Amino acid sequence: MEINEKILFIEINNFELSFIVGEIIENKKFKLIHSNSTPLVGIQDNIITDINLVHKSISENIYLIEQKLNVVFKDTVLVIDNFRFSLINLSGFKKLNGSQLKKENITYLLNSLKLNISEIDIEKSIIHIFSSKYLLDKKRIENLPIGLFGDLYSQELSFFLLNNNDLKNIYEIFNKCNLRIRKIMSKSFVEGANLINNNFNLETFFKIEINQNYSKIFFFENSALKFMQKFKFGTDLIIKDISKITAINYESTINILNKSNFSNNKSEEEYVEKDFFVNQNFRRIKKNLIIEIARARIQELAEIIILKNVNFKSILNNQKTFFLKINYSIDSGLFNDHFKFFFAKEKKLDLKFIEQFDLETLYANGNEIVQFGWKSEIIPIVQQKKSIITKFFDLLFN
Repeated sequence: MEINEKILFIEINNFELSFIVGEIIENKKFKLIHSNSTPLVGIQDNIITDINLVHKSISENIYLIEQKLNVVFKDTVLVIDNFRFSLINLSGFKKLNGSQLKKENITYLLNSLKLNISEIDIEKSIIHIFSSKYLLDKKRIENLPIGLFGDLYSQELSFFLLNNNDLKNIYEIFNKCNLRIRKIMSKSFVEGANLINNNFNLETFFKIEINQNYSKIFFFENSALKFMQKFKFGTDLIIKDISKITAINYESTINILNKSNFSNNKSEEEYVEKDFFVNQNFRRIKKNLIIEIARARIQELAEIIILKNVNFKSILNNQKTFFLKINYSIDSGLFNDHFKFFFAKEKKLDLKFIEQFDLETLYANGNEIVQFGWKSEIIPIVQQKKSIITKFFDLLFN
C-alpha cells in the first residue's frame, strides 16, 4: 500500500451503517481519519428487504465523505454482523503410507472439504476458512508439515458461511454504488483477531457478547474461529423480569436501574426512591428485591450460554479464558459483579470484561488482515506482502 492511501470500511450491524476511513501513514500504519454512522434502513431481522433504500443510504454517505476528504473511493472492505451466518467444522485426512507430504496432497484435501461443504449446505457461500490444527501421524504440528514424511496427514478446518441470497443482494447493492468489494469479513472474527493481537497473542479463548435482545458466544482455538452460537435473549430479559415481579412499569424500571445507587453497602436495606417512578404510583420496593431478581436471571444466562452448554462440556475443562462484552440498554453498573461471579464461579474461569473496542485499533487490525492475511485464515487474498500460510494457500486456490 502507498503512503497517504485511504481505505474505506463499511460496517453493517443490527442497528446502523458505519463508515470508517483510514489513511496509510509512515511504516504503513493505519490512521483513523473519519468515522460516522447512520440508522440502518432496508434491512430487517438480518435480511435485506429493500436494495434501493440500502443503496441510497450508502451512496449518500459515501458522497459526503468523498467531498470532505477530497477522494474518490473505488472499493471498500465490508464488515458484517448478524446476517444469516453458520459455521461448520470438518476434518480431512490423507494417507501417506510413509511418503512425503506434498502441496498436491493438501490441495486435494482442501478441495475435497470444500466440495463437502457445498453438498452439506447448498444455500450458503464460504466467507472465511480457518485452519486450527495440522496433524501428522496423530501428532499436532504447529505449521504446514510440507516435506515431512509420515503415514497419515489430517487437518481441521472451520468454514464460516453466509446465505447465498444475502451475498447476492450485498453484491447487487455495491454494484449499484459502483464500489468493488475487496473483502467481506465477519465483525466477530475481526474483534477476535483484535483480542488476540492485544493480549500477547492469546490464541484460544471464548468471547461472549450480551446485547439487549440477543446474546452470542464464540470460541477461538489457535487463532481460528471454531464455534459460534446465538441466543434469543439478552439484558432486556433481566429488566422485564424486574418489572414483572415488582409490578413496576418498564419505563420506571429503566429509570431506577439508571439512576438509583445499588453500589453502597446499605443498598440491600434501602427502598427505591420515589422520584424514579414514571407514569405510575409510587411502590415501596426494597432495592434488595431488585438485586435478587437480577442475580437469579444473570445466573440463568450464565448457565444457558456457557456453564451448562453441552457444546462446551469438554472444552471448559481445559480452557479458562473468557472475554465478556455487555451492551446494556441501561447505564448501570449493577449487573457487572453478578455477571463476573456467575460466569466464573463453577469453573474458576478467567473472565475479562470488554468495555469497548477502540475503533482505530480495531480497524487497523482489520486492515492488516485485508493486506497480509490472518495466521489461521486460508482464503487467498491479493496483497503486496503476505504471511507464509496466506502465500501458500494463494498458490492452492489461484
